[in-house]
Amino acid sequence: MNGAAAAKARRYSIASIARWGWKDATWLNDKWIARATDLAAEAAQAALRQADYTPDAIDHLFITTVTGIASPSVDAKVINRLSMRADIKRTPIFGLGCVGGAAGIARAADYLRAFPAHTAMLIAVELCSLTLQLEDRSVANIIASGLFADGAAAAILTGGARTDSTPGPRILTSRSIFFSDTEEMMGWRLADSGFRIVLSVRVPELIYENLRPAVDSFLAEQNLSRGDIRHWISHPGGPKILQAIEGSLELPREALARSWKSLAAIGNLSSASALFVAGDLLDSKIAKQGEYGMLLAMGPGFCGELVLLQW
Repeated sequence: MNGAAAAKARRYSIASIARWGWKDATWLNDKWIARATDLAAEAAQAALRQADYTPDAIDHLFITTVTGIASPSVDAKVINRLSMRADIKRTPIFGLGCVGGAAGIARAADYLRAFPAHTAMLIAVELCSLTLQLEDRSVANIIASGLFADGAAAAILTGGARTDSTPGPRILTSRSIFFSDTEEMMGWRLADSGFRIVLSVRVPELIYENLRPAVDSFLAEQNLSRGDIRHWISHPGGPKILQAIEGSLELPREALARSWKSLAAIGNLSSASALFVAGDLLDSKIAKQGEYGMLLAMGPGFCGELVLLQW
Protein backbone atom coordinates (compact mmCIF):
# COMPACT_ATOMS: atom_id res chain seq x y z
CA MET A 1 0.00 0.00 0.00
CA ASN A 2 1.56 3.29 -1.00
CA GLY A 3 1.63 6.37 1.21
CA ALA A 4 -1.30 8.08 -0.51
CA ALA A 5 -3.51 5.03 -0.09
CA ALA A 6 -2.44 4.50 3.51
CA ALA A 7 -3.27 8.11 4.38
CA LYS A 8 -6.88 7.51 3.31
CA ALA A 9 -7.19 4.14 5.05
CA ARG A 10 -10.17 3.71 7.36
CA ARG A 11 -12.17 0.94 9.02
CA TYR A 12 -15.84 0.78 9.97
CA SER A 13 -17.17 -0.71 13.20
CA ILE A 14 -20.72 -1.14 14.46
CA ALA A 15 -19.78 0.55 17.75
CA SER A 16 -16.76 1.88 19.57
CA ILE A 17 -14.75 -0.19 22.02
CA ALA A 18 -15.20 2.55 24.64
CA ARG A 19 -18.97 2.41 24.27
CA TRP A 20 -19.31 -1.35 24.53
CA GLY A 21 -16.42 -2.66 26.54
CA TRP A 22 -15.59 -6.32 26.16
CA LYS A 23 -17.40 -8.95 28.25
CA ASP A 24 -17.83 -12.62 27.34
CA ALA A 25 -18.54 -14.74 24.28
CA THR A 26 -22.29 -15.03 24.96
CA TRP A 27 -22.70 -11.29 25.42
CA LEU A 28 -20.72 -10.59 22.26
CA ASN A 29 -22.69 -13.14 20.24
CA ASP A 30 -26.01 -11.61 21.33
CA LYS A 31 -24.74 -8.26 20.06
CA TRP A 32 -23.63 -9.96 16.85
CA ILE A 33 -27.07 -11.48 16.22
CA ALA A 34 -28.83 -8.13 16.66
CA ARG A 35 -26.49 -6.01 14.54
CA ALA A 36 -25.78 -8.68 11.92
CA THR A 37 -29.52 -8.93 11.34
CA ASP A 38 -29.74 -5.15 10.90
CA LEU A 39 -26.85 -4.98 8.42
CA ALA A 40 -27.94 -8.08 6.50
CA ALA A 41 -31.47 -6.70 6.09
CA GLU A 42 -30.12 -3.31 4.95
CA ALA A 43 -27.86 -4.97 2.38
CA ALA A 44 -30.71 -7.13 1.10
CA GLN A 45 -33.02 -4.13 0.75
CA ALA A 46 -30.35 -2.17 -1.12
CA ALA A 47 -29.83 -5.04 -3.57
CA LEU A 48 -33.57 -5.38 -4.15
CA ARG A 49 -33.91 -1.65 -4.85
CA GLN A 50 -31.02 -1.69 -7.30
CA ALA A 51 -32.48 -4.67 -9.17
CA ASP A 52 -36.01 -3.22 -8.95
CA TYR A 53 -37.27 -6.43 -7.31
CA THR A 54 -39.64 -6.98 -4.41
CA PRO A 55 -38.75 -9.40 -1.60
CA ASP A 56 -41.16 -12.03 -2.90
CA ALA A 57 -39.06 -12.34 -6.09
CA ILE A 58 -36.38 -14.30 -4.22
CA ASP A 59 -36.69 -18.08 -4.40
CA HIS A 60 -33.55 -19.00 -2.47
CA LEU A 61 -31.64 -17.02 0.15
CA PHE A 62 -27.99 -17.86 0.81
CA ILE A 63 -26.17 -16.19 3.68
CA THR A 64 -22.53 -16.48 4.66
CA THR A 65 -20.75 -15.37 7.82
CA VAL A 66 -17.93 -16.41 10.11
CA THR A 67 -18.03 -13.85 12.94
CA GLY A 68 -21.05 -15.03 14.94
CA ILE A 69 -23.35 -18.00 15.53
CA ALA A 70 -27.14 -18.11 15.53
CA SER A 71 -29.81 -20.79 15.44
CA PRO A 72 -32.15 -20.02 13.83
CA SER A 73 -29.59 -18.43 11.54
CA VAL A 74 -29.69 -14.75 10.64
CA ASP A 75 -31.33 -15.44 7.27
CA ALA A 76 -34.52 -16.45 9.14
CA LYS A 77 -34.58 -13.09 10.86
CA VAL A 78 -34.02 -11.29 7.53
CA ILE A 79 -36.87 -13.24 5.93
CA ASN A 80 -39.21 -12.15 8.71
CA ARG A 81 -38.05 -8.54 8.60
CA LEU A 82 -38.49 -8.25 4.82
CA SER A 83 -41.71 -10.33 4.74
CA MET A 84 -40.25 -12.72 2.18
CA ARG A 85 -42.19 -15.73 0.92
CA ALA A 86 -43.09 -18.62 3.20
CA ASP A 87 -41.75 -21.13 0.66
CA ILE A 88 -38.34 -19.47 0.27
CA LYS A 89 -35.39 -21.87 0.37
CA ARG A 90 -32.60 -21.15 2.86
CA THR A 91 -28.90 -22.04 2.82
CA PRO A 92 -26.90 -20.57 5.72
CA ILE A 93 -23.13 -21.01 5.28
CA PHE A 94 -20.80 -20.72 8.27
CA GLY A 95 -17.03 -21.07 8.54
CA LEU A 96 -15.73 -20.18 5.08
CA GLY A 97 -14.43 -16.81 6.20
CA CYS A 98 -12.81 -14.69 3.51
CA VAL A 99 -13.63 -17.18 0.76
CA GLY A 100 -17.34 -17.09 1.64
CA GLY A 101 -18.38 -14.33 -0.77
CA ALA A 102 -16.92 -16.02 -3.85
CA ALA A 103 -18.02 -19.48 -2.69
CA GLY A 104 -21.53 -18.18 -2.00
CA ILE A 105 -21.76 -16.78 -5.52
CA ALA A 106 -20.59 -20.11 -6.92
CA ARG A 107 -23.06 -22.15 -4.85
CA ALA A 108 -25.95 -19.84 -5.77
CA ALA A 109 -24.99 -20.23 -9.45
CA ASP A 110 -24.93 -24.02 -9.03
CA TYR A 111 -28.47 -23.87 -7.64
CA LEU A 112 -29.69 -21.72 -10.53
CA ARG A 113 -28.36 -24.17 -13.09
CA ALA A 114 -30.75 -26.71 -11.59
CA PHE A 115 -33.59 -24.17 -11.32
CA PRO A 116 -33.01 -21.74 -14.23
CA ALA A 117 -36.33 -19.93 -13.73
CA HIS A 118 -35.47 -19.01 -10.15
CA THR A 119 -33.83 -16.00 -8.52
CA ALA A 120 -31.33 -16.28 -5.67
CA MET A 121 -29.88 -13.79 -3.23
CA LEU A 122 -26.57 -14.03 -1.43
CA ILE A 123 -25.94 -11.98 1.74
CA ALA A 124 -22.48 -11.77 3.30
CA VAL A 125 -22.39 -10.16 6.74
CA GLU A 126 -19.38 -9.90 9.05
CA LEU A 127 -18.83 -8.04 12.34
CA CYS A 128 -15.10 -8.58 12.71
CA SER A 129 -14.77 -5.95 15.46
CA LEU A 130 -16.58 -8.29 17.88
CA THR A 131 -13.74 -10.81 17.56
CA LEU A 132 -11.05 -8.39 18.74
CA GLN A 133 -9.26 -9.72 21.83
CA LEU A 134 -8.05 -6.64 23.71
CA GLU A 135 -5.65 -8.52 25.99
CA ASP A 136 -4.10 -10.59 23.18
CA ARG A 137 -0.72 -9.18 22.16
CA SER A 138 0.01 -11.88 19.57
CA VAL A 139 1.12 -10.86 16.09
CA ALA A 140 -1.94 -12.51 14.55
CA ASN A 141 -4.37 -10.52 16.72
CA ILE A 142 -2.55 -7.23 16.11
CA ILE A 143 -2.55 -7.80 12.35
CA ALA A 144 -6.22 -8.79 12.39
CA SER A 145 -7.21 -5.71 14.40
CA GLY A 146 -5.70 -3.49 11.69
CA LEU A 147 -7.00 -5.41 8.68
CA PHE A 148 -10.54 -6.45 9.54
CA ALA A 149 -13.69 -4.34 9.82
CA ASP A 150 -17.49 -4.63 9.81
CA GLY A 151 -19.88 -4.66 6.86
CA ALA A 152 -22.44 -6.50 4.77
CA ALA A 153 -23.17 -6.88 1.08
CA ALA A 154 -25.82 -8.64 -0.97
CA ALA A 155 -26.03 -9.86 -4.55
CA ILE A 156 -28.98 -11.07 -6.62
CA LEU A 157 -28.49 -13.80 -9.22
CA THR A 158 -31.03 -14.94 -11.79
CA GLY A 159 -31.28 -18.20 -13.67
CA GLY A 160 -30.70 -18.50 -17.40
CA ALA A 161 -34.41 -18.86 -18.16
CA ARG A 162 -35.24 -15.47 -16.67
CA THR A 163 -35.78 -12.59 -19.10
CA ASP A 164 -36.28 -9.79 -16.56
CA SER A 165 -32.78 -9.73 -15.05
CA THR A 166 -30.69 -6.58 -14.94
CA PRO A 167 -27.55 -6.39 -17.12
CA GLY A 168 -24.45 -8.01 -15.68
CA PRO A 169 -21.95 -10.78 -16.21
CA ARG A 170 -22.85 -14.43 -16.65
CA ILE A 171 -21.32 -16.98 -14.31
CA LEU A 172 -19.84 -19.51 -16.70
CA THR A 173 -18.37 -21.97 -14.22
CA SER A 174 -16.47 -22.21 -10.94
CA ARG A 175 -13.87 -24.29 -9.19
CA SER A 176 -13.17 -24.94 -5.53
CA ILE A 177 -9.58 -25.49 -4.41
CA PHE A 178 -8.72 -27.35 -1.22
CA PHE A 179 -5.17 -27.49 0.13
CA SER A 180 -4.73 -30.69 2.14
CA ASP A 181 -3.48 -30.60 5.73
CA THR A 182 -3.55 -26.80 6.05
CA GLU A 183 -6.52 -26.38 8.41
CA GLU A 184 -4.32 -24.81 11.11
CA MET A 185 -3.27 -21.91 8.88
CA MET A 186 -6.39 -19.75 9.24
CA GLY A 187 -9.58 -19.72 11.25
CA TRP A 188 -10.88 -19.24 14.79
CA ARG A 189 -10.47 -20.82 18.18
CA LEU A 190 -13.49 -20.36 20.43
CA ALA A 191 -12.63 -19.13 23.93
CA ASP A 192 -14.62 -17.74 26.87
CA SER A 193 -13.93 -14.25 25.51
CA GLY A 194 -15.12 -15.04 21.98
CA PHE A 195 -13.37 -15.88 18.72
CA ARG A 196 -9.55 -15.88 18.75
CA ILE A 197 -7.87 -15.45 15.38
CA VAL A 198 -5.70 -18.19 13.87
CA LEU A 199 -3.50 -16.74 11.14
CA SER A 200 -0.27 -18.28 9.92
CA VAL A 201 2.55 -16.21 8.44
CA ARG A 202 2.82 -18.94 5.79
CA VAL A 203 -0.48 -18.03 4.09
CA PRO A 204 1.07 -15.66 1.49
CA GLU A 205 3.71 -18.27 0.64
CA LEU A 206 1.02 -20.95 0.22
CA ILE A 207 -0.90 -18.68 -2.15
CA TYR A 208 2.18 -17.70 -4.12
CA GLU A 209 3.23 -21.30 -4.67
CA ASN A 210 -0.17 -22.84 -5.43
CA LEU A 211 -2.55 -20.29 -6.96
CA ARG A 212 -1.09 -20.09 -10.47
CA PRO A 213 -1.27 -23.81 -11.32
CA ALA A 214 -4.84 -23.95 -9.99
CA VAL A 215 -5.92 -20.94 -12.05
CA ASP A 216 -4.12 -22.12 -15.20
CA SER A 217 -5.66 -25.58 -14.96
CA PHE A 218 -9.13 -24.12 -14.41
CA LEU A 219 -8.84 -21.76 -17.37
CA ALA A 220 -7.32 -24.39 -19.66
CA GLU A 221 -10.47 -26.48 -19.23
CA GLN A 222 -12.38 -23.52 -20.71
CA ASN A 223 -9.80 -23.09 -23.52
CA LEU A 224 -8.65 -19.85 -21.89
CA SER A 225 -5.48 -18.50 -20.31
CA ARG A 226 -4.68 -15.74 -17.80
CA GLY A 227 -4.17 -13.36 -20.72
CA ASP A 228 -7.84 -13.74 -21.64
CA ILE A 229 -9.02 -12.40 -18.27
CA ARG A 230 -9.72 -8.68 -18.56
CA HIS A 231 -11.13 -8.11 -15.06
CA TRP A 232 -9.66 -9.61 -11.88
CA ILE A 233 -11.93 -9.41 -8.82
CA SER A 234 -9.90 -10.52 -5.81
CA HIS A 235 -10.78 -10.61 -2.15
CA PRO A 236 -8.50 -8.00 -0.49
CA GLY A 237 -7.14 -10.20 2.27
CA GLY A 238 -4.28 -7.86 3.15
CA PRO A 239 -1.20 -6.31 1.54
CA LYS A 240 0.86 -9.51 1.64
CA ILE A 241 -2.05 -11.57 0.32
CA LEU A 242 -2.60 -9.22 -2.63
CA GLN A 243 1.13 -9.17 -3.35
CA ALA A 244 1.18 -12.97 -3.31
CA ILE A 245 -1.74 -13.10 -5.77
CA GLU A 246 -0.07 -10.57 -8.06
CA GLY A 247 3.22 -12.46 -7.93
CA SER A 248 1.73 -15.91 -8.43
CA LEU A 249 -0.48 -14.87 -11.36
CA GLU A 250 2.13 -12.47 -12.79
CA LEU A 251 -0.33 -9.58 -12.69
CA PRO A 252 0.57 -5.89 -12.84
CA ARG A 253 -0.48 -3.77 -9.85
CA GLU A 254 -3.32 -2.16 -11.83
CA ALA A 255 -4.98 -5.56 -12.32
CA LEU A 256 -5.96 -5.61 -8.63
CA ALA A 257 -6.35 -1.85 -8.24
CA ARG A 258 -9.96 -2.17 -7.04
CA SER A 259 -8.94 -4.69 -4.38
CA TRP A 260 -6.15 -2.40 -3.13
CA LYS A 261 -8.59 0.51 -3.07
CA SER A 262 -11.17 -1.50 -1.13
CA LEU A 263 -8.56 -2.64 1.39
CA ALA A 264 -7.59 0.97 2.07
CA ALA A 265 -11.10 2.41 2.09
CA ILE A 266 -12.97 -0.19 4.19
CA GLY A 267 -10.50 -2.92 5.15
CA ASN A 268 -10.98 -6.66 5.01
CA LEU A 269 -14.66 -7.48 5.57
CA SER A 270 -14.06 -11.23 5.38
CA SER A 271 -16.77 -12.85 3.21
CA ALA A 272 -18.32 -9.51 2.22
CA SER A 273 -15.14 -7.99 0.76
CA ALA A 274 -15.22 -9.80 -2.58
CA LEU A 275 -18.78 -8.57 -3.14
CA PHE A 276 -17.72 -4.97 -2.46
CA VAL A 277 -14.90 -5.25 -5.02
CA ALA A 278 -17.27 -6.85 -7.54
CA GLY A 279 -19.84 -4.12 -6.92
CA ASP A 280 -17.23 -1.45 -7.55
CA LEU A 281 -16.43 -3.03 -10.92
CA LEU A 282 -20.10 -3.35 -11.87
CA ASP A 283 -20.81 0.25 -10.90
CA SER A 284 -17.94 1.47 -13.08
CA LYS A 285 -19.60 -0.06 -16.18
CA ILE A 286 -16.18 -0.40 -17.85
CA ALA A 287 -16.60 -4.09 -18.71
CA LYS A 288 -17.50 -4.65 -22.35
CA GLN A 289 -19.61 -7.38 -23.88
CA GLY A 290 -17.67 -10.58 -24.36
CA GLU A 291 -14.93 -9.74 -21.84
CA TYR A 292 -13.96 -12.31 -19.22
CA GLY A 293 -13.54 -11.77 -15.51
CA MET A 294 -12.32 -13.87 -12.62
CA LEU A 295 -13.71 -13.63 -9.10
CA LEU A 296 -11.33 -15.26 -6.63
CA ALA A 297 -10.95 -15.55 -2.87
CA MET A 298 -9.24 -17.75 -0.31
CA GLY A 299 -10.03 -18.64 3.27
CA PRO A 300 -10.02 -21.20 6.08
CA GLY A 301 -9.52 -24.78 5.08
CA PHE A 302 -7.12 -23.62 3.63
CA CYS A 303 -9.09 -23.26 0.41
CA GLY A 304 -9.94 -21.05 -2.53
CA GLU A 305 -12.78 -20.37 -4.94
CA LEU A 306 -12.48 -19.36 -8.60
CA VAL A 307 -15.53 -18.03 -10.48
CA LEU A 308 -15.32 -17.39 -14.23
CA LEU A 309 -17.46 -14.50 -15.51
CA GLN A 310 -18.31 -13.19 -18.96
CA TRP A 311 -20.09 -9.99 -19.87
